[in-house]
Amino acid sequence: MNSKNLTNISLLSGRAMLAVVFIMAGISKLGAGYAGTQAYMESAGLPGLLLPAVITLEILGGIAILVGFQTRVVALMLAGFTLMASLLFHSDFSQQMQMILFMKNIGLIGGFMVLAAQGPGDWAFNPRLKLQEV
Repeated sequence: MNSKNLTNISLLSGRAMLAVVFIMAGISKLGAGYAGTQAYMESAGLPGLLLPAVITLEILGGIAILVGFQTRVVALMLAGFTLMASLLFHSDFSQQMQMILFMKNIGLIGGFMVLAAQGPGDWAFNPRLKLQEV
């Protein structure tokens, strides 16, 4: 296997693994999960009215990462979103589970930063349409 194929396989599989986390998180907030998530946000001092924007960012951002559409911009957006969520909801390090969730999110942010720097690779939506990554 040549290095270009290895790079493209790695970028595609990495994009898929990052994307599934956000797509599934967004979907889980729909239906029965909506009220609980909204209450959790409000308990942290955030307006529950932000929840539709969160769901939209998670699902559409995840899909964009998966297919490689505007990957650099979306990766930076999701990295910033994940950092904010980590600081707001998972920074109570006296609780081991919150520390674990915070560290998991740091790993996700790292993956998004690599995508922002590297781009989506050749096996993505933008190169197929000859779109320029921002």
